[in-house]
Amino acid sequence: MVTETMPQSHFAQVEKRFAGLAAGVPDSQISAFGKLVKAVGGRLEVSGLKAGVGARCTITRQGTTPLTAEVIGFEGDRLLLACEEAATGVTPGAEVRVEASSDQVLVGDALLGRVLDGAGRPLDDRGLFLNDNYPLRGKPLNPMDRSPISEPLDTGVRAINSLLTVGRGQRIGLFAGSGVGKSTLLGMITRFSSADVVVVCLVGERGREVKEFIDDSLGEDGLKRAIVIATPADTSPLMRVSGCWRATAIAEYYRDLGLNVLLLMDSLTRFAQAQRELSLSAGEPPVSKGYTPSVFSLIPNMIERAGIVGSGSITSIYTVLVEGDDLQDPIADLARASLDGHIVLSRLMADAGIYPAIDLEKSVSRSMLQITTPEHQQHARVFRELLVTYEQNKDLISLGAYRNGSDEKIDAAIAFREPIMAFINQPLNSASNFTSDIEAIKEIVLSFGRGGDNTSNTRAELVHDAAQ
Repeated sequence: MVTETMPQSHFAQVEKRFAGLAAGVPDSQISAFGKLVKAVGGRLEVSGLKAGVGARCTITRQGTTPLTAEVIGFEGDRLLLACEEAATGVTPGAEVRVEASSDQVLVGDALLGRVLDGAGRPLDDRGLFLNDNYPLRGKPLNPMDRSPISEPLDTGVRAINSLLTVGRGQRIGLFAGSGVGKSTLLGMITRFSSADVVVVCLVGERGREVKEFIDDSLGEDGLKRAIVIATPADTSPLMRVSGCWRATAIAEYYRDLGLNVLLLMDSLTRFAQAQRELSLSAGEPPVSKGYTPSVFSLIPNMIERAGIVGSGSITSIYTVLVEGDDLQDPIADLARASLDGHIVLSRLMADAGIYPAIDLEKSVSRSMLQITTPEHQQHARVFRELLVTYEQNKDLISLGAYRNGSDEKIDAAIAFREPIMAFINQPLNSASNFTSDIEAIKEIVLSFGRGGDNTSNTRAELVHDAAQ
């Protein structure tokens, strides 16, 4: 027999080695499931379960499918969970289990042209088969691995291409109140941009607006190279937050494939509001207008995941809702500090029927100087100065208090008001081209420098000053 030929000491060594391996394996009966002991609103408390913050769990319910929740904190030996949907049907003592690979997102080429919810489930009534995964919260990035922004991205919007040039890998904020046309502008950028893949995240929108954005703003052609993550206003805070992380992870996946990705998130404010609800339910104290400290740390964490890494890039545009057009909102202030530029939409321009209603006086692209030629920069400065001069004297002009000839710069701004506004105002279904947009403002500025005899000297001086 084997036991007669092998020394006893050998079996002792094998037993000792397997005992050491067993000691390193967690007790699955303790860490795999627990019991629901308390449910108040969307906050659940579970005992007997060991899981890290961010782990996803399933809770058994009577007569329906299990409820999915996420660990958002703990008190003592109890875990605090937030639900993906209403906690109807849960009972005291319900079994709670930890999902395997709860920190992973399923990805693959089959995502293109699809509409998903915050949990990755299809909303377009079609099957979805994915064979790869990616970390939900991304992979740590070494700052030295990032490449500088060196080339422009054609957005298909004249005013942005020529006067607020966006570079590949840049992070831009789109600041607007309600009903000013931010969704319409996002739709134009989605359809007309030169990006290889577009990832759109719609957070907290009305359900009707999701359908309208996909059918009208995005269109059939735009959807072919896009992935839409939609978490309407009637979904839970957890679903809205998860949708933003999922959209960012999908964008990172395509960037790692060497593609140029455009990530559009509408809106960063609703992501902050949803995270505030989760944080407050976990017992975190508010610090500024009801927002908790975790909100102000998670927003930069998510924004920093965009950029150029390797041969791929993520150019991201985040909309920021400003209540009452107040740009001093805490989230708006944080976004301006974290992003590489901001585009402000004007309610006055929207009311006047000018779309896209971009307020060029308040908008800036911090990467424009690195990705445009000196000639382009010169023409853009002259163009903007003409526009700003008119806006600063608009009240005098509209009231008839200004007399022609009193100031040559104002005279020039009035004379060129019509071609400037015609350039900014772009039909919703008409795409522009980056090269032609640069030539268009060049032509306007050169015609400005070739003005009539009475103002030609002032115009030449203004062009010369901009060149300096």
